[in-house]
Amino acid sequence: MKTGIFRIISNLPLTKNVYKMVLYGDVSHITAPGQFINIKIDGLYLRRPISVCDKSEDTVTIIYKVVGKGTEILSKMQAGELDILTGLGNGYVTDDSGECPLLIGGGVGVPPMYMLAKQLISEGKKVSVILGFNTKDEIFCEQDFISLGCDVAVTTVDGSYGVKGFVTDAMKNARYTCFYTCGPEPMLKAVYRASETHGYFSFEERMGCGFGACMGCSCKTITGYKRICKEGPVMKKEEILWEN
Repeated sequence: MKTGIFRIISNLPLTKNVYKMVLYGDVSHITAPGQFINIKIDGLYLRRPISVCDKSEDTVTIIYKVVGKGTEILSKMQAGELDILTGLGNGYVTDDSGECPLLIGGGVGVPPMYMLAKQLISEGKKVSVILGFNTKDEIFCEQDFISLGCDVAVTTVDGSYGVKGFVTDAMKNARYTCFYTCGPEPMLKAVYRASETHGYFSFEERMGCGFGACMGCSCKTITGYKRICKEGPVMKKEEILWEN
């Protein structure tokens, strides 16, 4: 974990309430896809945790949805600097993905799939991606995955684009050796039930500190309680205990 000052390079809307921000700074502690950063916003007590979408040698890209005061303030920032904690969370493991991994992202669970897809492709894997949204107006990043060379399917709940229904409807025709997923908990539960191989889940959770000190984001697993921000946010399918 490292605290650093990052300069805003760009902050542009992708949809009505989803934004893409590129930040310049020391990204050396971001070492795995699926990790997140924690952003300090002036005037607010708690930092805002946001997953890493991509990184270069000296920039990090995030994609976030405006859901409250913190992200609303963030969406209006076109210049300036931000105090950010980097290198948080465990990230995805790729050494047991097999030859044909499947990546499943729902809504703002889509962004971490991008950096993961880049890594898997660099390892010579044939990557398939399922992106789930409510409606056509909410879709983002489809072309980005296509440009990487991924086989991409998009689902919309209302059927306005792609496969009508949920990500699990697109999973029915997918052939894969391992899966990776991130999104809202109802989607994760559905993927868990529909999946046919081992896989990895990334959980979204409200956090206090973001690095394991406050225990505020703990969840129960088959091996005891784990902190989403520290031992997670990524967990293996086999260790998850779903609460009713």
